[in-house]
Amino acid sequence: MARNKRIREDEDAAVDMTPMLDIVFIMLIFFIVTTSFVKEAGIDVNKPKAAQATKKKNANIFIAIRGNGEVWMDKRQVDVERVSANIERLLAEQPTEIVIIQADKEAKHGVVMKVMDQIKATGDLKISIAGDK
Repeated sequence: MARNKRIREDEDAAVDMTPMLDIVFIMLIFFIVTTSFVKEAGIDVNKPKAAQATKKKNANIFIAIRGNGEVWMDKRQVDVERVSANIERLLAEQPTEIVIIQADKEAKHGVVMKVMDQIKATGDLKISIAGDK
């Protein structure tokens, strides 16, 4: 008889972990949904020096322009004419107000201007040009 009573007490003393696991999974989903992902250009460029360079916050879209005129977005090369469509796609995934252009110091001014025109055609976005301090 005493043995049966001890078994019942052991069964009642078990801690139910289900509510704690539910809270952990809800927190995990919350952090995944609220995380911001930066869309890097995908290449490194030799940026010109700038004495008055400032750090910009909340930029999620980076466009890199190489010295030979190649334009890179989201780790792939794109045509200058397709920059606007790619920006719209990236804005649909994660809205932002700032687009940063990382132009090589050997990049032609005309290519940079075409990219800037494509950005302005997309909407009311602020354009920043990256430089090294």
